[in-house]
Amino acid sequence: MATQAEKAIRFRALHQRNRAFVMPNPWDAGSARLLAGLGFEALATTSSGFANTLGRRDGEVSLAECVDHCRELCAATDLPVSVDLENGFGDSPAAVAEAIARVAEVGVVGGSIEDWSGGSAGRIYSQTEAVERVQAAVEAVRSLPFPFTLTARAENLLHGRQYLDDTIRRLQAFEAAGADVLYAPGLRTLDEVKAVTGSLEGPVNVLAPMVAGATVADLAAAGARRLSVGGALARAAQTALLAAGRELVSAGGFGWCAALADGDELDDLLAGGPDAD
Repeated sequence: MATQAEKAIRFRALHQRNRAFVMPNPWDAGSARLLAGLGFEALATTSSGFANTLGRRDGEVSLAECVDHCRELCAATDLPVSVDLENGFGDSPAAVAEAIARVAEVGVVGGSIEDWSGGSAGRIYSQTEAVERVQAAVEAVRSLPFPFTLTARAENLLHGRQYLDDTIRRLQAFEAAGADVLYAPGLRTLDEVKAVTGSLEGPVNVLAPMVAGATVADLAAAGARRLSVGGALARAAQTALLAAGRELVSAGGFGWCAALADGDELDDLLAGGPDAD
């Protein structure tokens, strides 16, 4: 199995290539192994997908639970894993630094910090606060013995602040503070993607499902370097479960069984973990 440093170097190199890569978001060890078996090169956690596995809503997971989840994903495959740290599990720069240190101890090689405080009464941090938090994250990352890839997120577009100019200014400030990757979830058109990527020097992550109709090739041509799907894969699995459950409840039928994945294929993919021959 690759060392954490080797995974970190591989992950960093993915962002330096001249083409985009897709980083899907598993929600447990099993889905991580299935995605790794399909040939993806890196994985990222999904805060909403993981929270749902615990019977909770997004934002209702503790740092300790996030750390345990990261440990399981890192052990499940030989792929680099990046973690969605939400707001760093605290408002203060010190909380952000602690969160990075905690997840780095269990094997992750990258992570994202956002400028939304979280919770039902959440707020977008002022740019000054947000930059201070990124600076603390950068200091924490640089103290690690491997190249942890830090992503800084500007959350305006997900929380009713449709201010692309302000979002870009924030991303530029995060880049100046030392963030390795910039991310504005909520971009909805290729023109918006181009506006963001054209305003930054570093690699940009795009939440691909929100750009309706766009392909990997379209997003890459617009300047995106990394593409993630957030909770969409977990939601796809939940959608299939709900459809099957509704058919059982309403009609007592089993038509949903006709589209099941082949059991032998699943076994083969699940067997391809880090210790496989």
